[in-house]
Amino acid sequence: MKLKVCGMKYQENIEAVAALQPDYLGFIFYEKSTRFVQLSTPNLSNSIKKTGVFVNASLEYIAEQISVHKLGAVQLHGHETPEFCRKLKKNDVEIIKVFSIKNTFDFNVLEPYESVCDYYLFDTKGELPGGNGVVFNWNVLKEYPSTKPFFLSGGIGLDELENIEKFKTSEVSKYCYAIDVNSKFELEAGLKNIEKIQEFKSQL
Repeated sequence: MKLKVCGMKYQENIEAVAALQPDYLGFIFYEKSTRFVQLSTPNLSNSIKKTGVFVNASLEYIAEQISVHKLGAVQLHGHETPEFCRKLKKNDVEIIKVFSIKNTFDFNVLEPYESVCDYYLFDTKGELPGGNGVVFNWNVLKEYPSTKPFFLSGGIGLDELENIEKFKTSEVSKYCYAIDVNSKFELEAGLKNIEKIQEFKSQL
């Protein structure tokens, strides 16, 4: 499984996390987030996919950030339609569409997105579009009807490593492309604990 570290904000901290070589680094372009990226983002090695996280942003705004920040992937946390994703795909980036889960989920909503995004991301339904620090019931994914690879997100920290190992034995885990971490590895919003991420990555 690949690793995505999301909610990066501070230059030195970004460089320290990047040195650990996660597969994706996420930057949040949503003004209401405490992890909102207000300035520039550093260049990353080609092995790390720089990911922009957006919530109901316009096509024009996302396209501008793709160009300015040289994004390789776009993560959509809002109510973006399949047609929106199709248009965004013209920017030559990976499209990660987010769906929030708590204890149940209607997987029928995925069908229109099958041909217009590269990955799904399953996060925990909460007050915020992301970064709620709570794990959803992964058993819901046993009903996953697709073969599209997905990111597993939502309150994942070091204490979930055992559950991840159990999850790896499930049939649906073969479609789990990456683990997405954020708030459980923070010293404060946007500032990551390097040692904890290093430990998690080595055990993952």
